[in-house]
Amino acid sequence: MKRQRPGNRRRNSTPRRAPAAAQSGRPFSLDGTLATSAALLVGLGIVMNYSTTAALAIGEAVPPLALRHWAGVAVALLCAAGAARLPLRFWDRAAFPLYFAAIALLVATPFLGVSANGAQRWLAVPGLPIAIQPSEPARLATVLALAVLLARATHRDRPRPEALRPALTLLIAPAALLLLQPDLGSAIVLLAVAALVLFASGIPLGRLVLPGLGAAAAAAAYVAARPYALARLRGFLDPWQNAHSEGFQLVQSFVAFGRGGALGVGVGDGRQKLFYLPEAHTDFILSVIAEELGLLGVLAVLGSFAALAIAGLRVAARARDPFALLVATGMTALLVLPALINAAVVMGLAPTTGLTLPFISHGSNSLVCTGVALGVLLRVASHEAAPPTVRVRGASSRGFARA
Repeated sequence: MKRQRPGNRRRNSTPRRAPAAAQSGRPFSLDGTLATSAALLVGLGIVMNYSTTAALAIGEAVPPLALRHWAGVAVALLCAAGAARLPLRFWDRAAFPLYFAAIALLVATPFLGVSANGAQRWLAVPGLPIAIQPSEPARLATVLALAVLLARATHRDRPRPEALRPALTLLIAPAALLLLQPDLGSAIVLLAVAALVLFASGIPLGRLVLPGLGAAAAAAAYVAARPYALARLRGFLDPWQNAHSEGFQLVQSFVAFGRGGALGVGVGDGRQKLFYLPEAHTDFILSVIAEELGLLGVLAVLGSFAALAIAGLRVAARARDPFALLVATGMTALLVLPALINAAVVMGLAPTTGLTLPFISHGSNSLVCTGVALGVLLRVASHEAAPPTVRVRGASSRGFARA
């Protein structure tokens, strides 16, 4: 029998995972479902923003608001591309600095913020004709910090029981500061996304019941103490009785859905955007889509978000690292949950919250933060699509080096 040379001995067929330095050089792989869903929503947003804002700029070749939206889309795409190229370990290290920077912006808002529609949610940038809405980056940074905290406390695929207290402490500051603006909608989204991340981390549902009840009681007390919140609740419960006051916006949304029918009246031919429907290009742009593109257009929007949600959760399900799992879950929730709430509001299934429709509504702040969240999710998808290589000594059964 021919003897093998020492250098030609058969090696163990078990694959090894490469060190982090080697993984950081892996080629980027684009997730087709995520990219296609986002591209469809962005494209529809470009068209509908032009259709909605053209009525506000009669005589203008290009409506200024539409031009601003297109500029916001361009910046958001650049942010998405940049975030997708950054390794996961960058977001691991940057999460808490970003969190404290977002808290600083939220603290500064009541003192230096710009008031609009009875709320103080904007910070003007000196010397530039733009303003920052700190609630958008605050949600993103808080979810990243929560993912880092829970991932570092993970042992044998489960977070240690004592990790729940610091996680809840992490959420209290941004939620309380958002309520001071006041911005109940953003606070609800933040806590709902955080609850999904906590559940995905492996914390038993029983341990989340008491904090959930406390948050619900605090929300009820907040609504009872705020006249504007009570007015929105009245408009939601009986919009036709309050059709000329609190229920006006919702009634006009119903009219838009009714006029649209199955196929819509055609892009540009809608009437509700002609000063009947307030905030038509931001919070209630789905109503304009319902009128001009009909049920088919609404189903296209909801279907695109459903595809994005399924793709994002699939990325999280195949994650081999606790941090990747939690980040994929959090970013997916940040992209999809506001869309579900916005759709529920315009259809009369939830009180008005002031949340925009991601990818579609006018607003550079929302577009940029949505782009960053999408880029981070694409980064996780690319990382998890690559074959596993070398295991890091001392890591848990799912503890892979972060790329």
